Amino acid sequence: MKTTPDFSQATDFIWRTARLLDRHRFAFLFLDGPRDAVLAALRPYQNADGGFGHALEPDLRGPVSQPLPVWSALRVLDEINAFDDPMVKHACDYLMTITTSEGGVPFALPSIRSYPRVPWLQPDDQPLASINPTAGIAGLLHKHRVDHPWLERATTYCWHYIESGERWVSERDLSDFERASEGYDVRAVLPFLDFVPDRNRAEKALERIRQYLFEQKIVALDPAASGDVHTPLDFAPRPTSIARQLFSDETIDTYLEALVAAQQEDGGWPIGWPIWTPVTGLEWRGWATIDALTTLRAYGRLS
Repeated sequence: MKTTPDFSQATDFIWRTARLLDRHRFAFLFLDGPRDAVLAALRPYQNADGGFGHALEPDLRGPVSQPLPVWSALRVLDEINAFDDPMVKHACDYLMTITTSEGGVPFALPSIRSYPRVPWLQPDDQPLASINPTAGIAGLLHKHRVDHPWLERATTYCWHYIESGERWVSERDLSDFERASEGYDVRAVLPFLDFVPDRNRAEKALERIRQYLFEQKIVALDPAASGDVHTPLDFAPRPTSIARQLFSDETIDTYLEALVAAQQEDGGWPIGWPIWTPVTGLEWRGWATIDALTTLRAYGRLS
């Protein structure tokens, strides 16, 4: 069984199929490419209002600003250590304009209705705040100690969501779709718990999530599971992730081997959710391939 991926094939896949932004990300992360090239490729996705659009999030094809691409943009800036770039403050100013009375931002805004998007995304006229992507955004801002008024309100919202007594109820009867959606919510919460300053509170919050995660089978513990499922490495993509303590060394090793084995003949990694229009499949696979290589390197599986 292979224990490391074929990096040469992965490189070829990125050059052949990935977006310009992802090619520059790959070059920076793995080939000593320039940081400025990543910034130059990311900047056109940001609108005058400070938000991001233009299919930075591949499933949202419109040019208009949306909450989810803000998280995507901040993840790019995080991986190249560029939180000193003006794009960050501009994005935070945008978040202030779309924050609801609850203190968080919605999953999607009604403006997306005018453009092609995943068919199952139908935002309400007045959408409520959503932990995804609010918590993911807040987590990265905490990581880089960004001083902005949006973060205080968002942090209060996140704690209220996480510590709500009825939130992590294991007796809830979830459908497969709900289970997948809950997984994405947890994957937004965990970066918040990784970097929020109150570490004791974060550890206690993780305990609230732990039982729910396993009893509701939100984390897939069978490497052969297919479809839109969430693996231990999705929740703990780095050995330093707060969620790493939820899984045994044997489980992590099993899933690292499965991640290596998932590399396809063309050199890239697959995605588990439906491809609703052909271009999104390749765009997401470029992102997924970089994610896979980043995780494998973090765990010492990239030679």
